[in-house]
Amino acid sequence: MNPKVFTKLLSLFVLLLVFHTVVSNLVFSRMVEHSAGATLPLLGRQALWSGLIALALAVPLAIWVAGALSGRLKQVVAFARRIADGDLSARLARGDGDELTAMEAALNQTAERLGQNFAEIESSRQELATMLDSMQEAVVAVTSEGLVRWSNAVLRNIVGTPILPGRPLVHALRDPDVLACVRATLEKREVRFGRASSLAQGRVFEINAAPLPSGGALVVLHDVTRVEAAERSRRDFIANVSHELRTPLTSIQGYVETLIDDPIPDSEINREFLGIIHKNATRMNRLTEDLLALALVESPDYKLALQPMRAKALVHDAIDALGGMVVDSGIKLESAGASDAPVMADPDAMNQVFGNLVENALKYAKTGRRIRVGAKLLESEVEFCVQDFGPGIASEHLARIFERFYRVDKARSRESGGTGLGLAIVKHIILAHGGRIWATSELGAGAQFHFTLPIAQKTQGTADTAASVGAL
Repeated sequence: MNPKVFTKLLSLFVLLLVFHTVVSNLVFSRMVEHSAGATLPLLGRQALWSGLIALALAVPLAIWVAGALSGRLKQVVAFARRIADGDLSARLARGDGDELTAMEAALNQTAERLGQNFAEIESSRQELATMLDSMQEAVVAVTSEGLVRWSNAVLRNIVGTPILPGRPLVHALRDPDVLACVRATLEKREVRFGRASSLAQGRVFEINAAPLPSGGALVVLHDVTRVEAAERSRRDFIANVSHELRTPLTSIQGYVETLIDDPIPDSEINREFLGIIHKNATRMNRLTEDLLALALVESPDYKLALQPMRAKALVHDAIDALGGMVVDSGIKLESAGASDAPVMADPDAMNQVFGNLVENALKYAKTGRRIRVGAKLLESEVEFCVQDFGPGIASEHLARIFERFYRVDKARSRESGGTGLGLAIVKHIILAHGGRIWATSELGAGAQFHFTLPIAQKTQGTADTAASVGAL
């Protein structure tokens, strides 16, 4: 027993004993004064009454002391229940310096430390959640039973529905490849990899499922859609270049071998064969030049020498420079009117843009017999347009017409010597200027190629500005 508690109890006992002695002495003195003729039973009754009176006075005192102790213990029990329920702000009132006061102070200190620890844990949890939500990868942790422990915002955005902790992972992710990796990791306790293509429409993910030391598994989904698209584009590009080069090379090789093996050369046939060889060599040379031009405009080192130029001057210069291209075709190149607003443009790059667009229009404008070039002022930019009046372009081709090697009519393009790179080059040049480009068409009514350039007043810093453009 605590020495202080023992001392208090002993003091209380002594106090009660002294009180009983005093009361008994008073009663006994009264008895002696009136005991001259009293009998023994009377003396006994008087002694009994003295004891009862002392006891009646001592019991309320003891009850009061016990009630005070019981009340403080009830406060301690209520405090403990609040802590157990998660209310770490609960505190006990300070006592008057006795042993319970020391216990209450210790409990208050324990609750305060618990509150600090839980606050630190919650802060760390929120920091971890923020870090996971800021990741580009989708992350989800599952228990050994396959129940969701937590997930980050990226995964929730991919799935499009809430992922509730405590529910089976299969209710949130129905991709069989993801579920197979998770199941194998949980069963064999080893890292598993995989690929998922049905988790989100049009997207591909690499799966990395690893076991957790405490049980369960951690699943990371890395979006490789762009990587896949880039790799597919690279393969298609190589295949297209190989095909475009192989066709003229095969033709040149065949005609050269024929000329070499011909024992009796014929000048007319030789001239015809050499013309075909020259045509295919020109096609190869043009393809090589377009490939170099495309590589240049896609390079991070590509720079534009921007300067303010009048939109009307750009249109007139294009018509004057390209008039010779169309003069032998019987097609009329005319102006559709142009704004006089100044735009920021690189003259050489714009010559290439108009040249490719007019050349592309020539291939389809023979039925319409004319091509129109114009420009109009918008709110903060000037919109240019190259229009032909040929057969037009079907709507399903408009979204892809600026892709490399994409052709609406492959037979006609190859016959006319097109490489399929001209519109892709135009697109990158316009984007490098900070503009937009698109095509509109109606079958039987021709096609219109539109692009915009920012007006000079809102982008001009100096008369000669160099704009660095990243790979697109």
